[in-house]
Amino acid sequence: MICASSGQSLSLLTDFYQLTMAQAYWKTGNANKEAVFHLSFRQNPFQGGFAIFCGLSHMIEFLERFQFDDSDISYLRSQKAADDTALFSEDFLEYLQSMKLTCDIDCLPEGSVTFAHEPVIRVIGPIIQGQILETYLLNTINFQTLIATKAARVRLAAGKKRLIEFGLRRAQGADGALSASWACYIGGVDCTSNVLAGKVYGIPVVGTLSHSWVMSFENELESFKAYASAMPNNCVLLVDTYNTLEGVHKAVEAGQWLRERGHKLLGIRLDSGDLAYLSIEARKILDANGFNDSFIVASNDLDEHVIDSLNDQGALIDVWAVGTKMVTAYDQPSLGGVYKLAAIRTKPEPWQYKIKLSEQVAKISTPGIQQIRRYLDPAGNFIGDMIYDENSVPAEAVLTLVDPTDFTRRRKMPTTSKYLDMLVPVFRSGSLVYDRPEVQSIREYASNQLSLLHPSIKRLLNPHEYPVGLESTLHNLKTELILAARARSEKIADNPS
Repeated sequence: MICASSGQSLSLLTDFYQLTMAQAYWKTGNANKEAVFHLSFRQNPFQGGFAIFCGLSHMIEFLERFQFDDSDISYLRSQKAADDTALFSEDFLEYLQSMKLTCDIDCLPEGSVTFAHEPVIRVIGPIIQGQILETYLLNTINFQTLIATKAARVRLAAGKKRLIEFGLRRAQGADGALSASWACYIGGVDCTSNVLAGKVYGIPVVGTLSHSWVMSFENELESFKAYASAMPNNCVLLVDTYNTLEGVHKAVEAGQWLRERGHKLLGIRLDSGDLAYLSIEARKILDANGFNDSFIVASNDLDEHVIDSLNDQGALIDVWAVGTKMVTAYDQPSLGGVYKLAAIRTKPEPWQYKIKLSEQVAKISTPGIQQIRRYLDPAGNFIGDMIYDENSVPAEAVLTLVDPTDFTRRRKMPTTSKYLDMLVPVFRSGSLVYDRPEVQSIREYASNQLSLLHPSIKRLLNPHEYPVGLESTLHNLKTELILAARARSEKIADNPS
């Protein structure tokens, strides 16, 4: 297992073509051209109305340690070209090993709500550096944003009830499990079963017992009393090993045994069967025997939709333990974030804005040095986001937001509205300038961000679409660049010689 905090160099955690391009930039004298890259995603995950930006903390750890060490260079030196000669020149490898990060990087604060087509990270600096950073940034932000968003959706379904992340054993490897626990906590879970995540990140940890404990004894009651004796101050009993409701009755007996010794049965856990019916019947049994304050935990392949359904059925569940479907982002395996070049120049020349074309409108990139301006209503709630070019700050009395995928859809935004510019400085000339908050503060910030969204945007099914648009000047520039690029392409097609 490797992570940025382990001390292991992660500089080679990149796609090979980033390094072949890097050598090509260097050999052609373009390595130090200044470039602007943006990281964004094209669709809100889970057919939802929002995403929670996550991964900034891990990105900072990586960037602060970014450097190719001796072992990295030795490995690259061993790579061969098609003619069996060295693929990378010694001069380039020396350049690579001495390279220091000098980029300016702006990001959303971790835990921010964000939406499709918005830049969540902006990188400005030597093109060779911006190119090499691409893969790690995408890998980290795509996964953690996806998981944090899933957790936020589960939190919305769970309401104010306690929510536990139980996903370690089903996560995508050890590194995936750690990242998932981090992202789930930011997204809104209260605690995790992942003990290493608790140690490394300071996330509260919890645990009960498994079926193997119950099965290792002659009978269920014996196993419950033995566990209660061993853990009298932390006793939550798993009751579905043989017969769930019979298990609840035996948990009550163990609870009475605990009570006689000055302790209490904290709760029971249901892990299979009809959770709505079983929770209602279990609650009756517990209450009838004076265990009104013993809680009911439910697990078993839960997600936001199952929890929502169980709530509709009147399930009497106090604690939700969600694992597989949250840490694996069921049923969307990837966020699909992209990282696109938006401008380039040789200092002190002006910026040349760049655009990537596609037959699909959603895949046409946006040029410029982008910033997000988030408008607020008088109560501070979010009412719309405008993507604009920092070199052309909008000054009109009434601004027009143009939908990035449908120019006929437009929204007016009065400049008298309060607003926040969302991308904040994180690195300047390669040095960290961002005051990193603790994970608990990030989690609280994410919760507050969600509270400022209209409830219709947070619906699990068929959410209302939050307004996001290009500032009209930027939209016009984008249109001009599209037309110019297509005209050049058509000219070449008509005159191939």
